[in-house]
Amino acid sequence: MNSFVVVHRAPWLLPICHPLMEDGGIAVSKGKIQGVGRFSAVRHSWPGARVIDHPDAVLLPGLINAHTHLELSHLAHLAHLPAPASFTDWLLLLLAERAKAAVNIETATERIAAAASTVLEAQNKEGVAAVANISNTGLCFNLAKDFNGRLLCFSEYIGLRAEAADAILLSLQSAADSQLCTGHAIYSTHPYLLRGLKARAFRLGHIFPIHTAECAAEVELLRTGQGELRDFLDQRGWWDHSLPLAESGVVTYLHRHGLLDSKTLCVHCVHIDEAEADLLAAAKAKVCLCPGSNGYLGIGRAPLALLRRKGILPALGTDSLASNPELSLWREMRLLAAQNPSLPPAELLAMATLGGAAALGLDDQLGTLEPGKDAVILAAELRAPASTAEGIQEQLVQQGGRCPLYWL
Repeated sequence: MNSFVVVHRAPWLLPICHPLMEDGGIAVSKGKIQGVGRFSAVRHSWPGARVIDHPDAVLLPGLINAHTHLELSHLAHLAHLPAPASFTDWLLLLLAERAKAAVNIETATERIAAAASTVLEAQNKEGVAAVANISNTGLCFNLAKDFNGRLLCFSEYIGLRAEAADAILLSLQSAADSQLCTGHAIYSTHPYLLRGLKARAFRLGHIFPIHTAECAAEVELLRTGQGELRDFLDQRGWWDHSLPLAESGVVTYLHRHGLLDSKTLCVHCVHIDEAEADLLAAAKAKVCLCPGSNGYLGIGRAPLALLRRKGILPALGTDSLASNPELSLWREMRLLAAQNPSLPPAELLAMATLGGAAALGLDDQLGTLEPGKDAVILAAELRAPASTAEGIQEQLVQQGGRCPLYWL
């Protein structure tokens, strides 16, 4: 039986669910992890297994990109322009560029698909094993075959006017149960529609990602009905006074409308306070941070230290090339490391693996190296000698994506 087992050996093994260990071994059979531990112990359990050595490498789980918009990949030039003056200035430019690109539908579709496919290929080369994609058009739903990993495609619905909600919810009655659906944000999706979408997700056991407290203007709109987002909505003809105002933040609003639970994924969470972090923790809601996008848009930094104090392990997402000049989870980790110098590199690596897997409901299959999980294993070659666990993990964070990465 052991002839069907392969043991991968490396000087360092980072299971994520346990501390980094020296001279590690992983027994794999039929795409599943059978055993993890010191090489001597694993070899003793499977004495007839074939051994494959990975010198100068660290074995770790594949990364998880918990938030992106692949269908915006053809607008990569936007994130190389000077930073926008405001969030809504970027929104207006984004919408204008999308409209310009869509003049010829056939050409635009081919261009979007090609750009998105290129992004997916790059994600795989960077060690990403799963991607959560948010789509308004459905153009990227057929890209799963081009990705050597898991591609979760969410149909995102927008409709701030109350009368639009019924039509959308009625159309979803004929949708396949496998179709993942969500709403965009509280400023673009009526609460009645959000509740209907969340009820469907709850019934089907689906994850419900939603842009949450991304910019300060979102909180201002919710509390006062005024500000740059109100001006933007007026300009688009979307504002009809049907958004119920609240003297609260966005997370509190989600909670009061029954939208916050363990399968809700709050993306960004830049503008939240301690009381809202308590709400997230109590609901066991998930959080995804996108520091690269936030940095380009100039909308602030998520309170990572606060989230960690509340016991929340966030996921990481790259968002889109329209707001992030580089879609790399390794870069996202480096940005957070620079912003939070006291944060151990082990926590950043956990966010990029286990945090993402838990956020997407994949933590029974991915995110850690332990028996029973999928054998989705990454070998990252170290560029320089390191003798301590802290030093090795620091090197991974700082050099990962710039050093040789191999799928086992």
